[in-house]
Amino acid sequence: MKKVSWILLVVVGVLTLIASLGSVYVALNQAPDGLVGPNQTLVDVPGAPAQVVRNISARRLTAASYAAAFSLLFLAVVWFPYRRGEVWSWWTILVTALLLVLLTSARVPALGTSSGVVAALIQFGLIVIALLFDVKRLRKA
Repeated sequence: MKKVSWILLVVVGVLTLIASLGSVYVALNQAPDGLVGPNQTLVDVPGAPAQVVRNISARRLTAASYAAAFSLLFLAVVWFPYRRGEVWSWWTILVTALLLVLLTSARVPALGTSSGVVAALIQFGLIVIALLFDVKRLRKA
């Protein structure tokens, strides 16, 4: 079960990296963005001032860069200490995934939108399932 656990975590990390790099691409190239509308870019929004478009793209780029960096760090923790069976890595993965889903979910009451929450919940669910495959390591400690 330990092997299934770390393999599933690697899959989650790689998918997160791919998605974040896709978001970097959209921010840098003003590629079509599903959040704006089908086959539309932020530049296509009627009346959107150029400076506002640049600022939103810059924020998206920053967020996507942090997501890419997080996913690489996540993969490093999974690949080295987690695979070796170190208990602290199990808890670290759980706590960081929980923090991510809580902060992402805060947009619902704060901003009145649930955009992005489903992806965070799916990621969190997959991480919890993967961690449960290797919950025995907590009893050993």
